Amino acid sequence: MLSDLTGRTAVVAGVGGKLGRVWTKAFLQAGSDVFGFDRVEPEEEVLKEFTEHSQEEGAGRFAFHYGDVTDRSSVQRALDECLARHGPPSILVNNAGIDQPPSAASGSWLFEDIPEELSSAVLDVNAAGVLRTCQVFGTEMARRGRGSVINIGSLYGSVAPDPRFYDHIELDPPFLKPPAYGMSKAGVAALTRYLATFWGPSGVRVNTLSPGGVLGGQDPQFREKFTARVPLRRMATEEDLVGPLLFLASDMSRYVTGTELVVDGGFVCW
Repeated sequence: MLSDLTGRTAVVAGVGGKLGRVWTKAFLQAGSDVFGFDRVEPEEEVLKEFTEHSQEEGAGRFAFHYGDVTDRSSVQRALDECLARHGPPSILVNNAGIDQPPSAASGSWLFEDIPEELSSAVLDVNAAGVLRTCQVFGTEMARRGRGSVINIGSLYGSVAPDPRFYDHIELDPPFLKPPAYGMSKAGVAALTRYLATFWGPSGVRVNTLSPGGVLGGQDPQFREKFTARVPLRRMATEEDLVGPLLFLASDMSRYVTGTELVVDGGFVCW
């Protein structure tokens, strides 16, 4: 099968994030080994789940490593550990990211008062962190002449957040999605196009996978407003993301590079 990833090593940067669990389980079930790194270890229950999947017949193995995408030397150590434990990476998923979910507990600012350190932190992880990880892991893949890099983007790299989705949240000033988030994800898509042309001759494909509106504990009013804006009339489930991931990671997309696959139920159509 073209989607069979047996014998390949998938690296998930930011494995402790909300979607890190989705990518890791999908790869293990597809037969690959998974090397995940993050500056925060996944919850014990999640690690147990990874281990159980990795012990199933036909599934790969999972290993966790502490690593920080804001530190180039830390990313290099992660690569060294990956090579020692699993061998050369053939798939890289850049999942590390900072986001601010809409809730009364999040806090908010007027646009002109958004703390510079908040914007800098988002850009350093979401954009510069992807660049660093590509410089280290992607260069190793290019040196070996094969690989698939999947940069995790976002719906908000293509469209602006609609403030009406959040106007029911009791905050003063009103909740404001940090502008640096969309900036960072748009930058990720630009980096994807750059690296697709740069590494194409070396046999490495680079694409962006951009989820939009993934169900994950949002309040009912937000879900109702968001869903009304989606042609498919629902938010994405974790299962909706697995097929697009495996498509980009596997030989099913062997002639696909430099593209952004937006998984948003048609949100950007209107």
